[in-house]
Amino acid sequence: MWLEECDGFAELCRSYLPYYLLIVLPIFIIIAPANPVAASHEFPVYRMYQYDLHGVPHGCRNAPVSLEARSLVGWVTSRHCVVARALDLTADLYQLIKSKAGALVVILPEKMDRLTEEEKQQFMALEESMMFGSECMIPVYFAQWNPELQQILDNIENSFFTDDKSGSAAEAIFSSISASGYQAVVASGQATPKTDVKVATLQGKLTGTGAEEKLPTIALVAHYDSAGVAPELSFGADSNASGVVMLLELARLFSVLYSMSRSRPKYNLVFLITGAGKLNYQGSKKWLEDQLDGLEGSIIQDASYVICVDTVSTGNSLYVHVSKPPKENSFGGLFYRELKAVSDSVGNVHVEGVHKKINLAEETLAWEHERYSIRRLPAATLSTINRHEDPARTTILDVMRNGQVNTLYKHTQVVAEALARHIYNLSSSQIFSEALGVSKDSLTLWLNYLASQPRAASLLADKQNPLVNTLKDAMTKYLGDVKVTLHSPDKRDPEFVFYDVSKATLNVYSVKPAVFDLFLTIAIILYLGLVYLVVHNFSHIYSLATRIAVKNKVS
Repeated sequence: MWLEECDGFAELCRSYLPYYLLIVLPIFIIIAPANPVAASHEFPVYRMYQYDLHGVPHGCRNAPVSLEARSLVGWVTSRHCVVARALDLTADLYQLIKSKAGALVVILPEKMDRLTEEEKQQFMALEESMMFGSECMIPVYFAQWNPELQQILDNIENSFFTDDKSGSAAEAIFSSISASGYQAVVASGQATPKTDVKVATLQGKLTGTGAEEKLPTIALVAHYDSAGVAPELSFGADSNASGVVMLLELARLFSVLYSMSRSRPKYNLVFLITGAGKLNYQGSKKWLEDQLDGLEGSIIQDASYVICVDTVSTGNSLYVHVSKPPKENSFGGLFYRELKAVSDSVGNVHVEGVHKKINLAEETLAWEHERYSIRRLPAATLSTINRHEDPARTTILDVMRNGQVNTLYKHTQVVAEALARHIYNLSSSQIFSEALGVSKDSLTLWLNYLASQPRAASLLADKQNPLVNTLKDAMTKYLGDVKVTLHSPDKRDPEFVFYDVSKATLNVYSVKPAVFDLFLTIAIILYLGLVYLVVHNFSHIYSLATRIAVKNKVS
């Protein structure tokens, strides 16, 4: 009787069970409490810069990411997002990754301010290859060091055997199947051009004694924006927060002299703080067009000299960059002579002239004074850097350093005293001393303020920017006729285009690698096939089992 019941059960299994398995098994998999992507981590990340200049695209052209995270030695195809330490990357590796991988996440060093000189040079060389190479079609993000992110990177590096670590092919396959991987997701939209872009340039003036329009004019210029491989990480403490701070301190010092009739010289001083300096000095370009090509009179039409200040808080040398060597008795020649004389009295400051012709064939100009030289205004740039290609001008490593204020204080003394000696026609008297002297506290306050915030041009291109308003208030305190000029790129043929998505959130999910899904699928198919064969051949299996049992009983 029980044999008949077994035959009935076998028939039931043969007829219906395979179909129930096909329906019920997926349901159990879906409602299973174990979720392979339950473990997730969130990290703020900063996208590589993106802009267009004169119709030429620059930087990273993509933003969304949803790829399997792999290490620098474990990635293979465009389906992988490479996660790597900044100091492990080289220019050649970056070129390979951007041409074949799907995305790149760069983890910055834990202590950016404690890198050795060799590490700084290595990092700046990487930045230079990323910033001045061809456009990058894959998303590139930078993440600040984090213990959790470091652990994830360690797991990624240890999850996949490389050729030199694998003991055998079977061991490598087993490691690939058993390892836990990570999925990197940046759920941002595609970057789009910014609209209603406004680049602000601020101007103020100190009027000398006599007929204003007949007095010689000296202009002092500094751009307030910074540059680096990631806009949100570009603090520009030296380039060019130091230049703006020096200009503001000069405005404060000379405002005191110009406030009293007996000490007001026969010179007009114009102070300019320009925007988009790192984008081929667009602020100066637009301002000059308005001044020299407009119908209204220009405050700089017959300027005796234009002194641009750029990166002046590192090193003990002060370089005077010119496009054309000044004549000995011209303002440029006399001012250079005064700089040399004052530097000797201050001590430990070396002043040197650097001559470089303007190369209009280049996409960008070397220094800001070239914008004024092109318009036939005598101009020079003061800097502690002797060549415009120095990567220190465009790096995210440009942050506050010990001793920076002391260097800026010394160079401000030299420039202020040399300028005062010239406009007052004095040879050896020290004008700025004691109560009327360069304030180290003021320099420190302004430098800390400017260097505490990213100042990439794309982040400051709005109409009511707090930084611009703060600079305007400071200039209003010291200068007269303070104005803010807002410039927008041409809508039909824009000189430059900014893009959004400068920062985002990186979600890292713990998952099994794709090869695990493949082997799991094969295992499920083999299991279902085995069950199907057992059910359909149950009577034969039962008969065989019965015969074996009887034989064992007889024996």
